[in-house]
Amino acid sequence: MTFPKIELHVHLEGTVRAETLLQIARRNGVSLPADSVEGLAGLYEFRDFRHFLEVWELTTCALRTADDFRQVVVDYAAEAASHGAVYLEGIFSPAERVRQGARWEEVFAGYCDGAREAGEKHGVQVRLTPEITRGYPLEAALETTRYALAYRDRGVVGVGLGGSEKLYPAEPYAPAFALARGGGLGSVPHAGELGASEAVRTALDLLSADRIRHGIAAAGDLNLMQEIAARGVVLDVCPISNVRTRAVASLAEHPLPELVAAGVSCSVSTDDPAMFGTDLSADYAAAASLGVDPRTCYLAGLRGVLCDEPTRDLLHRIGDEFDWSAVAAVPG
Repeated sequence: MTFPKIELHVHLEGTVRAETLLQIARRNGVSLPADSVEGLAGLYEFRDFRHFLEVWELTTCALRTADDFRQVVVDYAAEAASHGAVYLEGIFSPAERVRQGARWEEVFAGYCDGAREAGEKHGVQVRLTPEITRGYPLEAALETTRYALAYRDRGVVGVGLGGSEKLYPAEPYAPAFALARGGGLGSVPHAGELGASEAVRTALDLLSADRIRHGIAAAGDLNLMQEIAARGVVLDVCPISNVRTRAVASLAEHPLPELVAAGVSCSVSTDDPAMFGTDLSADYAAAASLGVDPRTCYLAGLRGVLCDEPTRDLLHRIGDEFDWSAVAAVPG
């Protein structure tokens, strides 16, 4: 049975299914490290998070034009809608695309056009949270934020931070987040995916995080979990991703139940569904297998959304009017 879902942590570049990625690469004259669906599937057998980042760079480079970016959003909205999604906050990494030859305006306009079209075609409300890439210079981070601010009226609602926590700390990017927050955008950095719990504290205190993507390293630190809960900061948890990148050894060992038991609101998302062989139903089912029911996931997502009040009211109504008792123990 399909039920309403909110997804707050999905990298749009990582939603492109293999067949479509190959088509886009051929259209743009880009060589990928594999030239078949089966070959790409082999690449997606990740040894660890570092290997995932290597494959990310080798495959997402196929996306080059505004039409590519628009298509990515519309295609994923169709997929997510088939799994019950009513609202998405999509992530994209503009500085990476610019480094590969795209123009800033082309990247932002393409994704924003896709968000509008996704709503019209598939009924999914899509908002966007462009991401600063760790390891890039501060000026690239500031430019990401400047463009994010310029596109606020076209669906951009926040700024994120992604990449390797172990190699590149968050502190150098604090000025970009201050600029974003000063302009009314939310702060939604990755933190505590593979790093220590201190990375989560840095996101809270230095980056003034409204939400934290992953944040699972907070588990085991009772004081930190209590602080996250008291602040009302939502963690955007991606159970299957965490298993695929070896952030956790197995789904059974995932800390989601511990976080929820400590009062932390945890939304559930796919992260990079095409690369991790998952979808929104599968990740919600994974959460259910850990004892976190669909309504709890939906309400956590609702607490974390960065959208305008009319959209938030719509999501409230959808949640209030749905009969959650029918799906309390049914994945889907």
